[in-house]
Amino acid sequence: MYIITLKNNKSFICDKNETIFDAAKKNNIYLEHSCLKARCSACKVKVLDGQTIQIEDDLILTDSERKEGYILSCNTKALSDISLDIEDLGDIELYESKVVPTKINKIEQLTKDVIKVILRLPPTANFQFNAGQYINLIKGTTKRSYSIAEILNDKSLVFYIKNYKGGEMSQYWFNEAKPNDLLRMEGPLGSFFYRPKEIIKELIFLGTGTGIAPINAILQYFDKNPELIQNKSVNVYFGARHEEDLFWSNSFNTIDITFTPVLSKPQGNWPGEKGYVQNSLLQDISNLKEAQVFACGSDQMIQDAKVLLLENGLEESNFYADAFICTN
Repeated sequence: MYIITLKNNKSFICDKNETIFDAAKKNNIYLEHSCLKARCSACKVKVLDGQTIQIEDDLILTDSERKEGYILSCNTKALSDISLDIEDLGDIELYESKVVPTKINKIEQLTKDVIKVILRLPPTANFQFNAGQYINLIKGTTKRSYSIAEILNDKSLVFYIKNYKGGEMSQYWFNEAKPNDLLRMEGPLGSFFYRPKEIIKELIFLGTGTGIAPINAILQYFDKNPELIQNKSVNVYFGARHEEDLFWSNSFNTIDITFTPVLSKPQGNWPGEKGYVQNSLLQDISNLKEAQVFACGSDQMIQDAKVLLLENGLEESNFYADAFICTN
């Protein structure tokens, strides 16, 4: 048994046969995470002292990161007492993940390769989540992850789903799915959600493609609780390739949002921002010392945005990300 200590002096016991993340969770301490399969970098953390061993080879950490002591907490066991350069999620309540049945209520085409799916849950499901989290949808033996984009007044859940060529679930969603189809839903999952900090003045959201889904959920949460962002500015950058791919727009009533659509491959006389969301952000907001950035979309965007924004003054502890990992 080893003692794991966080930089806010919280500690927990870790058995030699369990991952650092699982040991923390068992002790009601929650660390940053998302896929928990060593396929994203959400649970990346630096080891300040002590010895660890990874369980499986991963393609996430670079050689330089490994040399600097970084690990994935979901894929690493302790070999001694260790100290981690991370804090837990604090007092934010995390709801227990569970599996419940769900039925398709409606499917709406948003673009040529993105649909909006509304799922209804049983009245007894009592499903609760933190805005920004995701769920796994299960059809037979196939399981795929989707971020919750919105919760409707009747407690139905909204998702934005992209068509991936050759994808098993894409084949279902875009060629077979119909209202009243029965699926199973596992969740809530992940730690991509708002973290209130008094010193923060700028809330910045970077979303590409269907990565705008969890951002929409967080904005809906603000719309219902505008006091949470009093005296803070809210900036949303939505990136897509072409203008016809911009399926999202600002439709909130009680909060003031500065919305900037950005096209990486504009056609014709596009009058708006061109390039990548992180570059557009830096053109607009030069001081990132009092900013929080929430980024969701492709893993490449997440990595590029983090490097660029940290180089320009953003505190690493104020960068939150949820990378979409494509699975066939």
